[in-house]
Amino acid sequence: MGEHTVTSFDDDLGHIDQLIRDMGDLAGAMVAAATRSLLQNDTALAQRVISDDVVMDARQRELDDRAITLIAKRQPMAQDLRSVVGAIRMAADLERIGDLAKNIAKRVNAVGEGSAPRGLSHSIDTMAQMVMDQVGAVIAAYEARDAKNLVSLREDDEKIDVQYTAVFRELLTYMMEDPRNITACTHLLFCAKNLERIGDHVTNIAENAYYIVTGQQLPLNRPKLDETSVTVDSE
Repeated sequence: MGEHTVTSFDDDLGHIDQLIRDMGDLAGAMVAAATRSLLQNDTALAQRVISDDVVMDARQRELDDRAITLIAKRQPMAQDLRSVVGAIRMAADLERIGDLAKNIAKRVNAVGEGSAPRGLSHSIDTMAQMVMDQVGAVIAAYEARDAKNLVSLREDDEKIDVQYTAVFRELLTYMMEDPRNITACTHLLFCAKNLERIGDHVTNIAENAYYIVTGQQLPLNRPKLDETSVTVDSE
């Protein structure tokens, strides 16, 4: 982004960028804490994630207000307008990631202590780590205006889909082996689906960031390898 003759314009754009960074950091922290609270049955940590969602919502509102004010006062054009509109879109996806992390945290009580077998806990933890890495990487690529890496991150959503399919099948196995597992595993299934959806929102962020950086839209037919619908139909 080039320098503007009006310094306050650059300051306004910089503040919007800072809010995106802050929301990205908070989103990653919320996903990490929500997953840890789920696997360790830590209700206090789960409650903290739920409280953090209020902070996330407030940051999105602040970004929207600043972006709308900037458009009204500065009437940005070309790359500047893309940056502002793109930031609004990215903030919406980051806020949704916060909602999904909160939804995971809300299921901690329902899952209960010791309901997730060790192997399954590892699978869910692996999926959560992949998602957290994606959230951090997409914000870093946006900051660096790294179009090539943004394309790679979009394509990497396939890996999260594959992991989700594996967790889905594992959960089905536990439920079929012992009906007493059905309630806890159903809640875990929703948690895994929330993680998969977070990956989708990272993909949206990558697409919007790419548009900001290049002025071009990525193709609509993005990778998608969630095979759980096939699994259900084939049973």
